[in-house]
Amino acid sequence: MSTPDVVSHDKKDKWLYSDIVKDHFFNPRNFMVDDDGYKADGMGMVGSPACGDMMTVWIKVDPATERVVDMRWRTFGCGSAIASTSMHSVMVVEDGGRTIDEALAIRPQHIMERLGGLPNRKIHCSVLSDKALRSAVNDYFRKTEQISRITTEGVRVIDKVLKITDHDIEEAVLEGADSLEKVQARTKVGTGDPSCLPEVEQLIRFYKEKYFG
Repeated sequence: MSTPDVVSHDKKDKWLYSDIVKDHFFNPRNFMVDDDGYKADGMGMVGSPACGDMMTVWIKVDPATERVVDMRWRTFGCGSAIASTSMHSVMVVEDGGRTIDEALAIRPQHIMERLGGLPNRKIHCSVLSDKALRSAVNDYFRKTEQISRITTEGVRVIDKVLKITDHDIEEAVLEGADSLEKVQARTKVGTGDPSCLPEVEQLIRFYKEKYFG
Protein backbone atom coordinates (compact mmCIF):
# COMPACT_ATOMS: atom_id res chain seq x y z
CA MET A 1 0.00 0.00 0.00
CA SER A 2 1.38 3.43 -0.97
CA THR A 3 2.28 5.90 1.76
CA PRO A 4 0.01 8.97 1.55
CA ASP A 5 1.62 12.29 0.70
CA VAL A 6 -0.75 14.27 2.95
CA VAL A 7 -2.75 13.29 6.04
CA SER A 8 -5.40 15.57 7.54
CA HIS A 9 -5.11 16.79 11.13
CA ASP A 10 -7.86 14.42 12.29
CA LYS A 11 -6.21 11.48 10.44
CA LYS A 12 -9.48 10.77 8.59
CA ASP A 13 -8.35 11.90 5.13
CA LYS A 14 -5.25 10.69 3.32
CA TRP A 15 -4.18 11.93 -0.10
CA LEU A 16 -1.77 10.44 -2.58
CA TYR A 17 -0.58 12.67 -5.43
CA SER A 18 0.77 11.56 -8.80
CA ASP A 19 4.37 12.32 -9.76
CA ILE A 20 3.03 14.80 -12.34
CA VAL A 21 1.10 16.70 -9.67
CA LYS A 22 4.18 16.85 -7.45
CA ASP A 23 6.34 18.02 -10.34
CA HIS A 24 3.97 20.89 -11.15
CA PHE A 25 3.72 21.79 -7.46
CA PHE A 26 7.47 21.93 -6.89
CA ASN A 27 8.23 23.33 -10.37
CA PRO A 28 5.19 25.42 -11.37
CA ARG A 29 5.10 26.53 -15.00
CA ASN A 30 4.19 30.07 -16.10
CA PHE A 31 4.02 31.36 -12.53
CA MET A 32 3.90 35.16 -12.32
CA VAL A 33 6.83 36.16 -10.16
CA ASP A 34 6.55 39.91 -10.74
CA ASP A 35 3.74 41.51 -12.74
CA ASP A 36 5.37 44.95 -12.70
CA GLY A 37 5.68 46.00 -16.33
CA TYR A 38 3.83 42.94 -17.64
CA LYS A 39 1.46 44.13 -20.37
CA ALA A 40 -1.50 41.76 -20.21
CA ASP A 41 -4.36 41.84 -22.69
CA GLY A 42 -6.69 40.48 -20.02
CA MET A 43 -6.61 39.86 -16.29
CA GLY A 44 -9.01 37.83 -14.15
CA MET A 45 -9.28 37.21 -10.43
CA VAL A 46 -11.43 34.78 -8.46
CA GLY A 47 -11.72 33.82 -4.82
CA SER A 48 -10.75 35.67 -1.69
CA PRO A 49 -7.56 35.71 0.40
CA ALA A 50 -9.78 35.61 3.47
CA CYS A 51 -10.87 32.03 2.72
CA GLY A 52 -7.43 30.91 1.52
CA ASP A 53 -8.25 30.32 -2.15
CA MET A 54 -7.50 33.25 -4.43
CA MET A 55 -6.22 33.22 -7.99
CA THR A 56 -5.18 35.78 -10.57
CA VAL A 57 -4.61 34.98 -14.25
CA TRP A 58 -3.04 37.22 -16.89
CA ILE A 59 -3.23 36.46 -20.62
CA LYS A 60 -1.73 37.79 -23.83
CA VAL A 61 -3.72 37.28 -27.02
CA ASP A 62 -2.60 37.48 -30.65
CA PRO A 63 -5.37 39.68 -32.14
CA ALA A 64 -4.88 38.27 -35.63
CA THR A 65 -5.47 34.64 -34.65
CA GLU A 66 -7.10 35.00 -31.21
CA ARG A 67 -4.55 32.56 -29.85
CA VAL A 68 -3.67 32.84 -26.17
CA VAL A 69 0.10 33.07 -26.55
CA ASP A 70 0.87 33.56 -22.86
CA MET A 71 -0.94 32.73 -19.63
CA ARG A 72 0.58 33.69 -16.29
CA TRP A 73 -0.93 33.11 -12.89
CA ARG A 74 -0.53 33.56 -9.17
CA THR A 75 -2.49 31.88 -6.39
CA PHE A 76 -2.87 31.67 -2.65
CA GLY A 77 -3.99 28.07 -2.44
CA CYS A 78 -3.05 24.49 -1.72
CA GLY A 79 -0.70 22.22 -3.65
CA SER A 80 -3.54 20.88 -5.78
CA ALA A 81 -4.53 24.41 -6.84
CA ILE A 82 -0.93 25.22 -7.74
CA ALA A 83 -0.40 22.03 -9.73
CA SER A 84 -3.77 22.32 -11.49
CA THR A 85 -3.16 25.90 -12.55
CA SER A 86 0.37 25.13 -13.68
CA MET A 87 -0.89 22.32 -15.90
CA HIS A 88 -3.81 24.44 -17.13
CA SER A 89 -1.41 27.18 -18.23
CA VAL A 90 0.67 24.64 -20.14
CA MET A 91 -2.39 23.28 -21.91
CA VAL A 92 -3.55 26.77 -22.90
CA VAL A 93 -0.26 27.96 -24.44
CA GLU A 94 1.19 24.73 -25.84
CA ASP A 95 1.68 24.34 -29.60
CA GLY A 96 1.73 28.08 -30.19
CA GLY A 97 -1.28 28.76 -28.00
CA ARG A 98 -4.89 27.71 -28.24
CA THR A 99 -7.54 30.00 -29.64
CA ILE A 100 -9.79 31.65 -27.06
CA ASP A 101 -12.61 29.22 -27.87
CA GLU A 102 -10.26 26.24 -27.60
CA ALA A 103 -8.84 27.50 -24.30
CA LEU A 104 -12.33 27.96 -22.85
CA ALA A 105 -13.23 24.43 -23.94
CA ILE A 106 -10.63 22.96 -21.57
CA ARG A 107 -12.60 21.44 -18.72
CA PRO A 108 -11.37 20.66 -15.21
CA GLN A 109 -11.52 16.94 -15.99
CA HIS A 110 -9.08 17.49 -18.89
CA ILE A 111 -6.64 19.11 -16.46
CA MET A 112 -7.04 16.24 -14.01
CA GLU A 113 -6.39 13.69 -16.77
CA ARG A 114 -3.13 15.40 -17.68
CA LEU A 115 -2.15 15.47 -14.01
CA GLY A 116 -2.82 11.77 -13.56
CA GLY A 117 -5.77 12.47 -11.28
CA LEU A 118 -6.47 14.38 -8.07
CA PRO A 119 -7.91 13.25 -4.73
CA ASN A 120 -11.71 13.59 -4.74
CA ARG A 121 -11.69 16.32 -2.10
CA LYS A 122 -9.26 18.35 -4.20
CA ILE A 123 -11.16 18.26 -7.50
CA HIS A 124 -12.60 21.73 -6.88
CA CYS A 125 -9.04 23.09 -7.04
CA SER A 126 -8.93 22.45 -10.78
CA VAL A 127 -11.86 24.82 -11.21
CA LEU A 128 -10.17 27.91 -9.80
CA SER A 129 -7.97 28.50 -12.83
CA ASP A 130 -10.86 27.73 -15.18
CA LYS A 131 -12.93 30.51 -13.62
CA ALA A 132 -9.98 32.90 -13.48
CA LEU A 133 -9.21 32.31 -17.16
CA ARG A 134 -12.84 33.00 -18.09
CA SER A 135 -12.65 36.23 -16.11
CA ALA A 136 -9.43 37.20 -17.93
CA VAL A 137 -11.03 36.46 -21.32
CA ASN A 138 -14.01 38.65 -20.37
CA ASP A 139 -11.56 41.41 -19.49
CA TYR A 140 -9.92 41.02 -22.91
CA PHE A 141 -13.33 41.25 -24.60
CA ARG A 142 -14.09 44.45 -22.66
CA LYS A 143 -10.78 46.02 -23.63
CA THR A 144 -11.26 45.13 -27.29
CA GLU A 145 -14.90 46.29 -27.24
CA GLN A 146 -16.32 42.83 -27.99
CA ILE A 147 -19.04 43.31 -25.41
CA SER A 148 -21.42 40.78 -26.99
CA ARG A 149 -18.90 38.00 -26.33
CA ILE A 150 -18.70 38.59 -22.58
CA THR A 151 -20.23 35.77 -20.57
CA THR A 152 -21.51 36.12 -17.02
CA GLU A 153 -22.43 33.57 -14.38
CA GLY A 154 -25.36 34.72 -12.29
CA VAL A 155 -26.37 33.47 -8.89
CA ARG A 156 -29.95 32.31 -8.29
CA VAL A 157 -31.62 31.47 -5.01
CA ILE A 158 -32.84 27.86 -5.24
CA ASP A 159 -34.10 27.22 -1.70
CA LYS A 160 -35.94 30.43 -0.86
CA VAL A 161 -36.35 29.52 2.82
CA LEU A 162 -32.71 28.70 3.58
CA LYS A 163 -31.39 31.09 0.88
CA ILE A 164 -29.31 28.38 -0.80
CA THR A 165 -28.09 29.37 -4.27
CA ASP A 166 -27.10 27.56 -7.45
CA HIS A 167 -23.52 28.51 -6.55
CA ASP A 168 -23.86 26.56 -3.29
CA ILE A 169 -25.03 23.52 -5.28
CA GLU A 170 -22.14 23.94 -7.71
CA GLU A 171 -19.58 24.06 -4.88
CA ALA A 172 -21.07 20.95 -3.28
CA VAL A 173 -20.80 18.99 -6.55
CA LEU A 174 -17.21 20.16 -7.04
CA GLU A 175 -16.38 18.91 -3.57
CA GLY A 176 -17.64 15.42 -4.40
CA ALA A 177 -21.40 15.49 -3.70
CA ASP A 178 -22.63 13.59 -6.77
CA SER A 179 -26.17 12.80 -5.64
CA LEU A 180 -29.14 14.64 -4.16
CA GLU A 181 -28.60 12.94 -0.80
CA LYS A 182 -24.96 14.04 -0.64
CA VAL A 183 -25.76 17.60 -1.70
CA GLN A 184 -28.47 17.76 0.97
CA ALA A 185 -26.04 16.46 3.58
CA ARG A 186 -23.70 19.35 2.77
CA THR A 187 -26.16 22.18 2.16
CA LYS A 188 -29.51 21.15 3.74
CA VAL A 189 -31.14 22.29 0.49
CA GLY A 190 -34.79 21.29 0.27
CA THR A 191 -35.29 20.95 4.00
CA GLY A 192 -36.57 24.51 4.02
CA ASP A 193 -38.30 24.44 0.63
CA PRO A 194 -38.98 20.88 -0.64
CA SER A 195 -40.56 22.23 -3.83
CA CYS A 196 -37.08 23.14 -5.10
CA LEU A 197 -35.77 19.54 -5.14
CA PRO A 198 -36.53 18.81 -8.84
CA GLU A 199 -34.49 21.89 -9.79
CA VAL A 200 -31.71 20.81 -7.44
CA GLU A 201 -31.52 17.43 -9.17
CA GLN A 202 -31.31 19.17 -12.55
CA LEU A 203 -28.47 21.36 -11.29
CA ILE A 204 -26.58 18.35 -9.96
CA ARG A 205 -26.79 16.66 -13.36
CA PHE A 206 -25.77 19.90 -15.10
CA TYR A 207 -22.69 20.50 -12.93
CA LYS A 208 -21.60 16.86 -13.09
CA GLU A 209 -21.69 17.03 -16.88
CA LYS A 210 -20.04 20.45 -16.98
CA TYR A 211 -17.08 19.55 -14.80
CA PHE A 212 -16.71 15.80 -15.07
CA GLY A 213 -18.14 14.93 -18.48
